[in-house]
Amino acid sequence: MAKKSYGKGGRTCKVTFELPPEVATEHAAVLGEFNEWSEQAAPLKRRKDGRLSVTVSLLADRSYRYRFLLDGSRWENDWEADAYVVNEFGTEDSLITV
Repeated sequence: MAKKSYGKGGRTCKVTFELPPEVATEHAAVLGEFNEWSEQAAPLKRRKDGRLSVTVSLLADRSYRYRFLLDGSRWENDWEADAYVVNEFGTEDSLITV
């Protein structure tokens, strides 16, 4: 799930990517076009209620492909993404439009 919060003027958007507490993982990160698919750029942190989350700032008026990487080897899509698009590996990426 991603929560969007637009800045003044609407040129940027802070997006909080979240995974529910039920996700069994030691390490999770959100990778996408906005961070050059870097595993180190946006690691999710476990919150007191068990959720995993990270907030990133994105340019508005764009769509971005992204996925979650769990424990460095398991790819998962966002179950509440704005849309899904086929990628070059024959699977799908999540899509967020801000």
